[in-house]
Amino acid sequence: MQYLHKEIAEEIVRTNNDRERAAFSPHACFSQDAIRLHPGRQKVPDELNMRPPFFHDTDKIIHSRVYTRYIDKTQVFSRMENDHITHRVLHVQLVAKIARTIGRCLRLNEDLIEAISLGHDLGHVPYGHAGERALNIICEEEGIGYFTHGAQSIRAVMELENHGKGLNLTFQTMDGILCHNGELFTKKYSPDRSKTLERFLDDYRSCFTVPNYPKKLVPMTLEGCVVRLSDIIAYIGRDVEDAITVGLIDRSDLPEETSRLLGDQNNSIVNTLVCDIINNSYGKGELEFSPPVFEALIALRKFNYTRIYLNEANRRDEAKLIPMFRFLFDSYKKDLDNPDSYISRWVDRISGDYRSETREKRIIIDYLAGMTDRFFNKQYTERALPTIRGYKF
Repeated sequence: MQYLHKEIAEEIVRTNNDRERAAFSPHACFSQDAIRLHPGRQKVPDELNMRPPFFHDTDKIIHSRVYTRYIDKTQVFSRMENDHITHRVLHVQLVAKIARTIGRCLRLNEDLIEAISLGHDLGHVPYGHAGERALNIICEEEGIGYFTHGAQSIRAVMELENHGKGLNLTFQTMDGILCHNGELFTKKYSPDRSKTLERFLDDYRSCFTVPNYPKKLVPMTLEGCVVRLSDIIAYIGRDVEDAITVGLIDRSDLPEETSRLLGDQNNSIVNTLVCDIINNSYGKGELEFSPPVFEALIALRKFNYTRIYLNEANRRDEAKLIPMFRFLFDSYKKDLDNPDSYISRWVDRISGDYRSETREKRIIIDYLAGMTDRFFNKQYTERALPTIRGYKF
């Protein structure tokens, strides 16, 4: 493998840092301030790497196995046979694009924004939020704590990927992923700049042991705050378009007050929200919506919950998911003793420490959480339904 000459690498890093100091807002997170969890594991240390640390984080994420599985993960509509509705892989790209637009205008670190955006949903499970609720119920019933996709995203990149060594991402990227919760709406987003690596790790562990703990989390960087509200901007109008595409609602059903302020199409909704954030946040160390736009956003979210997310037609089969997840959970309990089973081979690929240091029930949760919708269905069908054979009479 070839590496850059030391003097060339140092000049590239110096130039990158000079460019940031000249272009970035004082409220931005600078690459030279990046903290990596295990700096000694880098083949090329960040101070000699032609890729700035947050830029490098994105490379680590998109080349990971867990990122590849985005391709068949549910966003909102999981049982609709339509090639034009949003899946998780598209959602994270939309978040990245929106967040980078805001970040560029506010002179923030786009490399950090992109890494957080593309990694923020890595812990999502088969069947999206419905599957997440099912896994959380099982965790509670089994006495092993709780399940949230944000913490599972960190579990994937810190403890499961790369044969159990993790991706060795920066502290700032992982914090943004852990604290991305786009379900929580606030008028103002302010980073917690006092956060330390030790506190981040405590927060991460608490997500598995304290109910609703993710709701308490605040990103440590303004870039993390940008991704958090960009998650909202990315899905709020896109879910409307998907619902119209599958015939769940008509455009005329949208509330008049939201259409008047935000528009009634995704492009106008995104543009209005992005411009409002930039107009009200430019030059500041926090992000803020204007009062009328924020009220319209709250009204649109209420509409989406009533008419889309909680719509009986969309959630008709959700009650079936809990017994399906439970069936596979119980099935894999037996498979852990079978060295030729799917789950045992998966565990063997991680590391010996993972199996010895992780409770068996949590291993099964990790395995289920990493599945795509298609693999989950395949496993359930093979195990729950009788095998069809041909007979000669």
